[in-house]
Amino acid sequence: MRKHFPLTLLWLVTSILLCLESGEARAQQRKANRDYPSVSFACRSDNDLYRAVRQSSVSCARFDSPAEAVEGAMANSGLLILADGYPDRPIVISSNLFNVARKKRLRVYVEFPAALPGVELGEVRGSRVERAIVVSDFFAAKELPRLRLMQLSGMRYSTVKHEAPLLVAGRVAGFDTAVYGLPEETHPLLFFLDGNVLVGTTGFSHFLRARFAPQDAIRAFWETVLGWVADCDMNGLEWTPLAHASYGPGEKLPKDVQRKAVLCGAAWYDKANMITGPTSGDGSRGIREAVISQFRADGTQTMGNTIRGDCTCESAMALALAAKLGADRRYADVARRTIDYYLFESPARKNERANPNHGAYGLIAWGIDSPSWLKANYGDDNARLVLGTLATAAVLKTDHWDEAMMMCLLGNLRTTGKNGFRGGRIDVPALGENGWRHYFESTLINPHPHYECYLWACYLWAYEQTGYELFLDRAKMALRMTMERFPDKIRWTNGLAQEKARIVLPLAWLVRIEDTPQHREWLNAAVEQLLALQDASGAIREEIGDLRLGNYPPPQSNNDYGKHEASLIAQNGDPVADLLYTTNFAMLGLHEAAYATHDVKIVKAADRMADFLCRIQVRSDKLPQVDGGWFRAFDYKRWEPWASNADAGWGAWAIESGWTQGWIVAVLAMREMDTSLWELIRDSRIEHHFDTCRRQMIPD
Repeated sequence: MRKHFPLTLLWLVTSILLCLESGEARAQQRKANRDYPSVSFACRSDNDLYRAVRQSSVSCARFDSPAEAVEGAMANSGLLILADGYPDRPIVISSNLFNVARKKRLRVYVEFPAALPGVELGEVRGSRVERAIVVSDFFAAKELPRLRLMQLSGMRYSTVKHEAPLLVAGRVAGFDTAVYGLPEETHPLLFFLDGNVLVGTTGFSHFLRARFAPQDAIRAFWETVLGWVADCDMNGLEWTPLAHASYGPGEKLPKDVQRKAVLCGAAWYDKANMITGPTSGDGSRGIREAVISQFRADGTQTMGNTIRGDCTCESAMALALAAKLGADRRYADVARRTIDYYLFESPARKNERANPNHGAYGLIAWGIDSPSWLKANYGDDNARLVLGTLATAAVLKTDHWDEAMMMCLLGNLRTTGKNGFRGGRIDVPALGENGWRHYFESTLINPHPHYECYLWACYLWAYEQTGYELFLDRAKMALRMTMERFPDKIRWTNGLAQEKARIVLPLAWLVRIEDTPQHREWLNAAVEQLLALQDASGAIREEIGDLRLGNYPPPQSNNDYGKHEASLIAQNGDPVADLLYTTNFAMLGLHEAAYATHDVKIVKAADRMADFLCRIQVRSDKLPQVDGGWFRAFDYKRWEPWASNADAGWGAWAIESGWTQGWIVAVLAMREMDTSLWELIRDSRIEHHFDTCRRQMIPD
């Protein structure tokens, strides 16, 4: 517990008298000083707030220390004492300095203080899940009402008790607003010490460096605080966030914008240090999974270092395609090495998966860094691993991975039931106990596109290559049963919008194989549902379905926030595009549907989405870790990354190397090459391995 200064009776009486006099004195000062308002700062010259105020042409002066600022500030003016040492060192201010400030009738804002007169400050604490919540009408004039939320990334604050705070920290659910009201436990972030002193318990002035959001709320906060300090209306405070969209919503795009997006998207893998290996960036140990939506105080984010098969192979696809379009030539070698590593050197296809007598034979592990990842077999992740590997092989003109891909296709097919459904995940121990026939002969019905439908796309492609009817029959059966329930009776994960996005790909490829009126009807129905969610900007708005059919919905209570995977929105209508689960896969689906049908409506929708993705690609001169990436969340009304950051692993500011970056870069590259994924991989020679693998894995 830190020491505090006692509140004496004399200090209290003096404070009251000076507060009563200050209003009249300030009015007189305004008449005497034509440059009013005058604001003084005690901070370094590179402080975010000070720089923003200077850029906004507000009359101000800066001093290096609180003592110098109090001495140099004009009487009856405003003073901001900012915490240069945040988040490591609270600022030390003597009690006498507060007395001097009161005698000069200064309105003082002080943040992250080590001590306050008459107030007991507790420990400094931080929390990944806590957000700032407005709990007063202090900001109402700036349209920041009670229960509005802000993300103070990497926030650390001093604990204190106060009966009437203006802003508090707490674990709270909601998109813009605390939808369940205040949580049971809150901690003051902003409060009045007295009529002339406003206290922030955290480093609010570091909003730019620490990437606080959303920008309109942060602006309203500071215009209100500065307005109070200067005793005037404060408007027009502006700054440029450290990480922002490449282009505005109405800005004219350069002709080569798509190609530039591909090249910058590929360069992100280097800048973010996603490519691993004993030789820096050679790819010989795979591709890291993600930049995680957890912030440090300097604005950088933590890394997800897991090596996953889907992310590795999807990233390889993006790098190979980018190299073909003029990116660094070494990316082609990185793509080759990283797939070689995962398929042949890592444990992903060894042990039980290499044993012909085991039910896991032919399957490929979800991840390799822990037993819980290594034992898992997700059909969806295997499907995207296959698609990424096939695309990489086509670009590099190699058949090196064909046998492994055929075994993976058959390994999944033989664990897919009679109705064409496999279920989300089958672990190695269950496959050892039950054997593959248990799953092959099951009558499971699981109309859940997130987990199922990319395998159906793979089966349709495999049928085209091999003519093996089982690939076609099981995919068609599952698609028929799913479309009979589509869209209101299918299961969903994180949101219903992504299920609508995912199912377009297999339906487009079904039209490739059997262009029948019914198959066209299914595809059109799926596209219509998806396009009903498309904003004029090209974004796909997130949507929640029936909660009884959903996994990982928005938090259902404040206490639920941040405890598991979750949607980016709180309720339908929140203007957010999800680039991890929805918009990225919608782009792939619409691209393939456009090439399969040449439907003008679909072509235009894909064009709008490509335009949107090029515009919102992240640009940052200060943070190479995110430059050229795509965050999971984008608020297309505010035109900035913003959403509920409730997801425990892959929150609003995450950048997934495979699901997000891999597919967006790849589809934009294919657009530049005027080709589709189907056309890119159709000349594969994988069928050369079919007969041998099929007789071994699915004998007659």
